[in-house]
Amino acid sequence: MKKYVLGLLIIALTYACNTKQETAQQIIDKAIAKAGGERYKNAEISFDFRKGTYKSERKGGDFELERIMPDSTGTQYRDVVDNNGFTRFYKDTVVKLSDSMETVYANSVNSVHYFVQLPFGLNDDAVNKELIGKDTINNKEYYEIKVTFDVEGGGEDHEDIYMYWVNTQNYHVDYLAYSFEVNEGGLRFRKAYNPRTIEGIRFVDYENYKTDDLSTPLSELDDLYEARQLELLSKIENKNIEVKLLE
Repeated sequence: MKKYVLGLLIIALTYACNTKQETAQQIIDKAIAKAGGERYKNAEISFDFRKGTYKSERKGGDFELERIMPDSTGTQYRDVVDNNGFTRFYKDTVVKLSDSMETVYANSVNSVHYFVQLPFGLNDDAVNKELIGKDTINNKEYYEIKVTFDVEGGGEDHEDIYMYWVNTQNYHVDYLAYSFEVNEGGLRFRKAYNPRTIEGIRFVDYENYKTDDLSTPLSELDDLYEARQLELLSKIENKNIEVKLLE
């Protein structure tokens, strides 16, 4: 009898462990670890995106995000976002800009680096994560994680809302969606493709989709994608990626 009761107890405990619900934080921690983990924090990452050349350097808590981009006349400018803010250079000379234009350029530089290094940025202090539930896309199961941002530290786009689909088996972020307020607002859904790992850090490109129905909940965009009811807007391709790990 005692062996029977003990056996039932073991089965019950095993079932409880296997069905224990992971939190949004635990899921994101695993996603970051799978994608590169601590390597992000001490690395130089460079790549080409569209007409720009980008480089980021992180060492401990210090960071510098750079973009070199020609303007309409062919003149090359270097935009830098670091712990101290934003600076634009022409050759080695600082270019004075209005506060509003500094914000526009800083957001543009930060956005490109942010998407390239996802899911690393999802543990920033201003990020709020919520596990919405689970869903299936193309016969694979995903955690749905909703992300919002605090006003303090959340940047100019703190009102944007994101949804991440994290594979329940390998913790890769295979899909994401977001709503944004600038330029009259919009919705985007992205599918990751072309995964590759360089110096232990995982990178992907994206198919970038949209819908004109701005009332659509983010959590329903995956269903519209499967039903082929989203419009392919562009492809987000990052080329010539190089990584140097720093000590």
